[in-house]
Amino acid sequence: MSFAYERRGHRPIPRARFVRRFVVHVAIAVAATIVSIGLGMAGYVHYEHLSPTDAFLNVAMLLGGMGPVNPPLSEGGKLFAGFYALYAGLFFIAVAGILIAPVAHRILHRFHWDEKER
Repeated sequence: MSFAYERRGHRPIPRARFVRRFVVHVAIAVAATIVSIGLGMAGYVHYEHLSPTDAFLNVAMLLGGMGPVNPPLSEGGKLFAGFYALYAGLFFIAVAGILIAPVAHRILHRFHWDEKER
């Protein structure tokens, strides 16, 4: 499968192909989220000795933009929590971009494509 988008002079892709493209973007976003949750949980379990459930809660709250539930107590935990919070903010923006890109491209492509040109 090619990740190249159609150019300005090309006809917009059919709806079924667009849906497949969007599903691929959703799959990438879900996979990245699962990896991010796993890495965050591992860090909280290792540095803060939280249970996997508490680690998941903290990671989910950070990735969702709410902030941690358990304040970090150890020096390593504080550093990890700080870096993970910075990562979570950028991750949120990246996932939003991954999900918005195919929709925004389709809207802009339909707006700019002129059927008379081709």
